Amino acid sequence: MKLSTDRILTTHTGSLPRPDGLSQMLLDHEAGKPVGTAAFEAAARDAVNDAVKRQVAAGIDIVNDGEMSKVGYATYIKDRATGFSGTSPRRVPADLEMYPNFLKAAAQRRESPAIQRPLCTGEVKLRDNAPLERDIANFTAALKNARVVEGFMTAASPGVICSFLPNEYYPTEDAYLEALAAVMKTEYDAIYAAGLILQLDCPDLAMARHMQYKAISDEDFVARADAHIEVLNAALADVPADRIRLHLCWGNYEGPHICDIAAEKILPVVRKTKAQVISFEASNPRHAHEWTAWKAAKLPDDKVLLPGVIDSVSNFVEHPELVAERICRFADIVGRERVLAGTDCGFGTFVGFGKIDPDIAYAKLKAMAEGAAIASKRLW
Repeated sequence: MKLSTDRILTTHTGSLPRPDGLSQMLLDHEAGKPVGTAAFEAAARDAVNDAVKRQVAAGIDIVNDGEMSKVGYATYIKDRATGFSGTSPRRVPADLEMYPNFLKAAAQRRESPAIQRPLCTGEVKLRDNAPLERDIANFTAALKNARVVEGFMTAASPGVICSFLPNEYYPTEDAYLEALAAVMKTEYDAIYAAGLILQLDCPDLAMARHMQYKAISDEDFVARADAHIEVLNAALADVPADRIRLHLCWGNYEGPHICDIAAEKILPVVRKTKAQVISFEASNPRHAHEWTAWKAAKLPDDKVLLPGVIDSVSNFVEHPELVAERICRFADIVGRERVLAGTDCGFGTFVGFGKIDPDIAYAKLKAMAEGAAIASKRLW
């Protein structure tokens, strides 16, 4: 994995705004409406090419495919594996339950993902690897003529799939996680084999505390998070640590977030990840102060920090000077070579969800690149 050896390298969390036409196709497919295969594949391919070009134009060094072909970062597996059927209600975050008027207004504004959340009602097995193969082919083709440092591709962790697609088949949650891990291992291995950096999306290590596990104590949640890390690490057995990033998130939605578990409570578990790079929220008003927790965590010397230095739920474009300050703060903790600049989360985690204007999303990425350049001058 390329690191910041002579300047601060920039990247982001993964999802980017999808074109309207492709978004509608994904929503139609999610609603069970027919979507032409050829038309969809062409639209996805064009969207990936455009996303790579726009990342390069914004000054991003380590780019991805924008997750263009996926309806959402956590639920796409239902279309690639057997064992899912029916539907389950949305697990409303505990903080939003505390403010019902805000929750109602958000629902009226349709500010919740229009996604299917089926249950696990049968054995989970890989059904169709073609979507992954197309994703890899589209992205590697887009990279051929792009001047980038490296490419990465995201994949859901077993734990976050478990959070969105509840289990009604396996005797225990641990058994369900292991079944999911067996299926996802194929995806992890394929991304690595394609020469791409693998990013594991793991909101289950933080966000799940106030969603899936809101009825248990912090201590019991940390024990569950530890089990999630153990299963994930086992699924990564054939991928070298220096080819893996892990993304930690408390939920990429606008809300009070007063039920978010403190970073200091979960870092002893997070530090056990096999991944060399840890991506995390560090800019939004609820977690910007927690740089002190990362300082106190005394991470192993082989771990690299990828803090979010721009917010992903606001249309404010951060000033490059603020971005530089945030980067330097973490460089002071672990050293300049062990810091990459990123975003708090994605700009299109689910199709049609989120309020970030597409053009502003890229303006924010450009501001991050400019801030990284300022930080680099200060650090080298």
